Amino acid sequence: MALSLLVSALLLPASLLARPLPQAPLTPAQTQELVQRVLRTEIAATQDASHPFHYTLRKTSPRLSTTKLIAETRDGDVARLIQRNNAPLSPQDEAAEHTRLQSLLDDPSLQRHRQQREQDDSEHARKILRALPDAFLYSYAGTVDTPHGPSYRLSFQPNPSFDPPDIESQALKAMAGELWIDVAEQRVTHLEGHRLHDVDYMGGLLGKLEQGGTLLLDQADVGNHQWRTTRMVLVMNARILFKSIKLDTTLEISNYSPLPPMDYRQAIQLLESQPK
Repeated sequence: MALSLLVSALLLPASLLARPLPQAPLTPAQTQELVQRVLRTEIAATQDASHPFHYTLRKTSPRLSTTKLIAETRDGDVARLIQRNNAPLSPQDEAAEHTRLQSLLDDPSLQRHRQQREQDDSEHARKILRALPDAFLYSYAGTVDTPHGPSYRLSFQPNPSFDPPDIESQALKAMAGELWIDVAEQRVTHLEGHRLHDVDYMGGLLGKLEQGGTLLLDQADVGNHQWRTTRMVLVMNARILFKSIKLDTTLEISNYSPLPPMDYRQAIQLLESQPK
């Protein structure tokens, strides 16, 4: 252990020298152009299904935490629940999970419906990504070092002239925060926003988004220049059509490993063959 630490210490300067050096401070025009260019890359990445992965997804809320194994396939993602509230599934829950997966095998229409929901969710996310360059006014705030190298640190404030083009981008109104962009790879590494004040949703017809909501997203290169989300936090209080909505959810995604192209049936067999 001591020898490995010594070797790491000796190699550290060389690794730092190998990292790309941050450029000079960005002008406002360069900052805005950088945001537009990088977000176009992020949008294109959401439509690229040519590099499927297997990973672990942990979802935590005040009342419940779950851990799932996920496999990406040409037929949509397949999930297997392996833990609830940090404990392995009971024999009864394990049997219920096996029955659920068997139902997917027996009825392909169930997986088609799941895939359609995933595609709808992805389109909602793309609408938000498309709106990000116009929703905020960005300014250069220096650089920040990350485990993968330096990132541009950009701060943002609400753009007073922003007119949300759709329901999804309404959620961006009255938010301020920071956007980090990897200097070498030109990819988003961190996004964090906080709502400054209450916002009427669709002019108040549907309700309002309350002050204090938080959105946090971390992203990293998980191998071979493939970037994936590693952490997401969503905290939001809203009132939509007479119903109060309180979200307090954290997603932690880890253990990414590439998969060969497969269909959802092969993915189910893979997931069920893995240890709990």
